[in-house]
Amino acid sequence: MSSHNQCKGCRDDYRVTEVQIDRILAAPMFQSEISVPDDVYEERLKACQACPKFQYGTTCAVCGCFVRIAAKYKDRACPNPGDSRWLKHA
Repeated sequence: MSSHNQCKGCRDDYRVTEVQIDRILAAPMFQSEISVPDDVYEERLKACQACPKFQYGTTCAVCGCFVRIAAKYKDRACPNPGDSRWLKHA
């Protein structure tokens, strides 16, 4: 299992790097109508980074998603109950 200051659901030898997330976000699906505009994306990332539920520089502690990926989707909203930081994008 994982050690101190690591994701409790992941093994110590498993990490998702920024390069891997960049590669995912470069996929054609993220350059389509399912994605929010860049300005909305940047606002969402700032809101998440200021949230106490943002962990390990990549992950939302509420839902376990990789924030940089989830924030790209138009149909996603912040999952933090009672303290949602961003809404679905029309």
